[in-house]
Amino acid sequence: MSAIEVRDLSKRFTVRVPSAGALGALRDLVQPRARDVTAVDRVSFTVAPGEIVAFLGPNGAGKSTTIKMLTGILHPTSGHATVLGYVPWRDRKRLAYRIATVFGQRSQLWYHLPPADTFDVLARVYELDRTEYRKRAGQLIELFEIGPYLRTPVRRLSLGERMRCEVAAALLHRPDVIFLDEPTIGLDVVIRQRIRELIRTMNRDEGTTIFLTSHDAGDVEQVCRRAIVVNHGQIVCDEPIATLRRDYLRQRVIHLTFGEETTVGPIDGVGVTRLDPLRTDLTVDLDAVPIDRVVASVMARHSVADIAIDEPPMEEIIARIYGRQKEVAA
Repeated sequence: MSAIEVRDLSKRFTVRVPSAGALGALRDLVQPRARDVTAVDRVSFTVAPGEIVAFLGPNGAGKSTTIKMLTGILHPTSGHATVLGYVPWRDRKRLAYRIATVFGQRSQLWYHLPPADTFDVLARVYELDRTEYRKRAGQLIELFEIGPYLRTPVRRLSLGERMRCEVAAALLHRPDVIFLDEPTIGLDVVIRQRIRELIRTMNRDEGTTIFLTSHDAGDVEQVCRRAIVVNHGQIVCDEPIATLRRDYLRQRVIHLTFGEETTVGPIDGVGVTRLDPLRTDLTVDLDAVPIDRVVASVMARHSVADIAIDEPPMEEIIARIYGRQKEVAA
């Protein structure tokens, strides 16, 4: 059984259209105008148990609306979906015991209470056995290194401290699927990396299925194995992360550091973006020349002290996907 299965899922909203000017506002009071907006348009996909999937797209693409339907908050206009075999909007209460959600900009922790009090309340909400709860809480407190914050009111925690407590709270009842909506938004580099490590750990150790939305390319590249890209409510791409890099960006940047002053000669399909006696950056067109051939050529001719190859950032990959979709549509 799939952890998540979605078939032709759609959601339309009716929104009011205000008229311009004072007379228009008066007319709206008597006879308001409205139009239908399609937020999600016949979306279909499946997520296997234990899979880590990125759900990507610009603001307004339909990501949050889809998640709200998958967690039972919204009813779809048409189509069908199951999460762990449950229809979310019909079996919301039973599903709640099997899933969790973490929103980077919304907190499930009580603002004026310490996280430990929220943990106790959640244990009662999820009807956890007291002994099992204490064991589970102890494991999460150690894993997330949140012991020093447990008795501090949430309002006094930094954003990074709060987010670690948020994720730990979401995992108390051992959910099979967790929805993460911008879990690293606003965090500094060190804390972002820590959150990513923790997400990978819970997936590896507990087999948790993770459905992640993020505008941070690092979240996607370092945590996820597959990306579903949506735009205007429709899926425009569903591929492994490695395939996206290979198919949508055909350039790599090689950073070279030499042990002695060196000038790199011309190589077909390769551009020099930085050149000085000890360091050179090369931009490689993979359609013209394989990366291994360029590296071998440089290593054979020069004394290389260090070499690094940059992968294309996820933002560029997504921009290329949208650009290709526009070309196809045209």
